[in-house]
Amino acid sequence: MRILFASYAEKNHFLSMVPLAWALRTGGHEVRAASQPALVDVIADTGLTVVPVGKDHMLGRLMAPNGTTSDGTTPDGTTLDGTTLDGTAVLEAEPGFDLAERDLERFTWDYLTTGYSQFVPWWWKVVNEPMIDDLTALCRQWRPDLVIWEPTTYAAPIAAAAVGAAHARFLWSHDLLGRMRARFLRLLSQRPADSRQDILAEWLDARMRPLGGAFSEEMTTGHFTVDPFPASLRIDTGADLHHVPVRHIPYSGRAVVPHWLRGDAERRRVCLTVETTLTERFGRSAVPVREILDSLADLDLEIVASMPPAEQEKLGHVPDNVRVMNGAPLHALMPTCSALINHGGAGAALTAAGYGVPQLVVPHPQMFDEPLTAERIADLGAGLALPCRDATGDHVRENLLRLLDDPAYAKGAGQLREEMAAMPTPNGVVAEIERLVAEYRP
Repeated sequence: MRILFASYAEKNHFLSMVPLAWALRTGGHEVRAASQPALVDVIADTGLTVVPVGKDHMLGRLMAPNGTTSDGTTPDGTTLDGTTLDGTAVLEAEPGFDLAERDLERFTWDYLTTGYSQFVPWWWKVVNEPMIDDLTALCRQWRPDLVIWEPTTYAAPIAAAAVGAAHARFLWSHDLLGRMRARFLRLLSQRPADSRQDILAEWLDARMRPLGGAFSEEMTTGHFTVDPFPASLRIDTGADLHHVPVRHIPYSGRAVVPHWLRGDAERRRVCLTVETTLTERFGRSAVPVREILDSLADLDLEIVASMPPAEQEKLGHVPDNVRVMNGAPLHALMPTCSALINHGGAGAALTAAGYGVPQLVVPHPQMFDEPLTAERIADLGAGLALPCRDATGDHVRENLLRLLDDPAYAKGAGQLREEMAAMPTPNGVVAEIERLVAEYRP
């Protein structure tokens, strides 16, 4: 088969798909990856064959402090009516529409339509419109049998539908979008015929019509969904979706193991990771890193702090028991750690879970599914959750000591590790994907 992996230019979203891409490649299939120019070098460094498509999106500029486009419009021409997106204000604000909302009774018609009215023009059009036409042209030229896409790259199901290819999502988070869509469709069916606005379907349909096609619901969730979350962590979407479970294989690009990491730790080692998306988009971390490190200075621990260079520069001198790294290879570091302090991003959380490392999860309420991940890990007894607004040095110290000293957390983390080890590897799902392509390809 010919298989195309598609993602808008978002590094971590794409890298999560790389182990599956290589499994399919070594399984004998032709595999290519398509993204916007900004991500081409990252993809090429994975060894995969990459095809640049379209133009770079401007989401990063829109989300930066005081960010806006120079002409006051989004790249697809949507007018902002003079409004600017202030990334700092976004970071500080309470979420208006919370995709990770635990109380589904809040998912009313008005609440969900508000969410779509934010996501479609301000996120999904911004990242997809610059690549839809060229990705479709690529699919018409190369004729893939299957397109695998990260869940907000809606250019991919458009292009796949245009050539009759099967297509599937690869999740990099809890399936919050699938849950949102399932709830929305139930409420939509209860609306009067003259008040059934569906802004996502209308946009996708408008893009399909010139291609001789029309919107279908599979364009929102794929023919099937590849899901790296173990069943105990996975949320109930309420949707009738075909899930293909696959074990999370840590991959974050270039990884170099330093000399000090080649042997066993001389004392208990704790890793602290900083949310790179927040630091890159908003210019600062959501937690007081220096205060946290100072609070741990007198403990008989080795603290490995993984953070971008810009954040390192802000630290100045660090306590003697702290080692600072830029992009620590978590898959090499976790087997030596007694605990991980992280923000709840899927990459860090699933990597720690795969190695049975207890976690102190410090999520930001605005960062997609992080609060939900923190809650699920705590519920499983595999760690503790501490909202970032409460993450003072004293609170982090208190919770970390609790995590280290109570063996129940190591036991809970070990059970989660065993569950993940029983999941099929990317190589192990190749045959199932082949079967599904034969089933779903028109």
